Amino acid sequence: MSIPVAYQGGTSAAVPDWLNKGDNAWQMISATLVGLQSVPGLVILYGSIVKKKWAVNSAFMALYAFAAVVICWVIWAYKMSFGDKLLPFWGKAGPALGQKFLLKQAALPATTHFHDDGSVETAMIAPYYPMASMVWFQCVFAAITVILLAGSVLGRMNIKAWMAFVPLWLTFSYTVGAFSLWGGGFLFQWGVMDYSGGFVIHLSSGIAGFTAAYWVGPRSTKDRERFPPNNVLLTLAGAGLLWMGWAGFNGGDPYTANIDSSIAVLNTNICAATSLLVWTWLDVIFFDKPSVIGAVQGMITGLVCITPGAGLVQGWAAIIMGILSGSVPWFTMMIVHKRWPLLQKVDDTLGVFHTHAVAGLLGGLLTGLFAEPTLCTLFLPVANSRGGVYGGSGGIQILKQLVGGGFIIGWNVVVTSIICVVIDKVIPLRMSEEQLLIGDDAVHGEEAYALWGDGEKYDSNKHGGLYSDDTLHYRTTASSGATQVI
Repeated sequence: MSIPVAYQGGTSAAVPDWLNKGDNAWQMISATLVGLQSVPGLVILYGSIVKKKWAVNSAFMALYAFAAVVICWVIWAYKMSFGDKLLPFWGKAGPALGQKFLLKQAALPATTHFHDDGSVETAMIAPYYPMASMVWFQCVFAAITVILLAGSVLGRMNIKAWMAFVPLWLTFSYTVGAFSLWGGGFLFQWGVMDYSGGFVIHLSSGIAGFTAAYWVGPRSTKDRERFPPNNVLLTLAGAGLLWMGWAGFNGGDPYTANIDSSIAVLNTNICAATSLLVWTWLDVIFFDKPSVIGAVQGMITGLVCITPGAGLVQGWAAIIMGILSGSVPWFTMMIVHKRWPLLQKVDDTLGVFHTHAVAGLLGGLLTGLFAEPTLCTLFLPVANSRGGVYGGSGGIQILKQLVGGGFIIGWNVVVTSIICVVIDKVIPLRMSEEQLLIGDDAVHGEEAYALWGDGEKYDSNKHGGLYSDDTLHYRTTASSGATQVI
């Protein structure tokens, strides 16, 4: 009987000498976990945290973005992010589809780090698994970034404009941040720390989302005044997928199943739990009620804050970062937002600016403060990297973090604005007034639930009859939880 080539000679054809099966398995699992954060994680979260009439549209924006990014990524965007250097902040575009490319050992060609005299300080990143694993792992990061951005424009962005926005923003914004900080660009070579995307993913999505929200314009007045979640329990389900999926998000970024990935996963959970508790306590202290939506926001800010330093800081630092990520974004969302006219003017539907931009920048700066020297040697290309609290070169690290964050902010404001203006010349960014009034049925011809109402409490005079389960409902006042969707 004929034996396939892959299984001849002790499977050597399919298991080259450089392949580490454990690393490859963990990288593919990590990629799957991050993918699950988007589909179905954010699809469920977006579809349930918004007003009922926008459930289908919000969920579909996430699903569409994921699919569109996958195709754009393998045709041109991967190599712009992790390929050969074109500019100090950009790689050369090209496809990642051929087997000769995908089956060879993974390598990020621009990541070799040199001393000032030209000698090699840190060798090129070359994990012990095929390029196919690297391409997919980085793809799901790109996809979730665009989906996070969508949270700022839910409930009014024209779906056709969104279809055009996704590939343009991926191409001209995300790839620049990814190459600059991860792919061997100028910020990578300078030693700016971003372990798993505090700047590349969260700061960029928060700033770009806020900028897009400015150009798209606000939701309808009625929606801004009242926007209750249509299913809080499903919101928790989506949030749970996000939290558990973050093990792959931060644990996969050493590109290997090593000791650094272990501490990254532990720190991720420490910070997220601390942040959730702090946010909840603040809600109770100042509003006398623990908000479930608020707890989800606190969980997210904790996950975001630890991301740039997950494998670079010690456990005690993760707790401090959790305390700050549960309080600083809470303060900007609950206090500053209500007093700053610019934040009032821009309708950031899910508060992505606070949960991702503020938390991401905060995490990046705290990483520059708390990065532990020994842990830095396990991950960073620049020797003797350390956080400010460890003295030596640590002081300059905080400046590097500020510059890195500033670059991401500036690039996203400018490029996102250009993209929105260009699209608006061809396709209206905002839905028509009729679509804004009706919601999913007008936009998609579909609705999430075959039920009356749009989130209001049951009123027999208005709705008539009884619920289908024949249960009388007497309470007619609106929900008054402390932290509500903005």
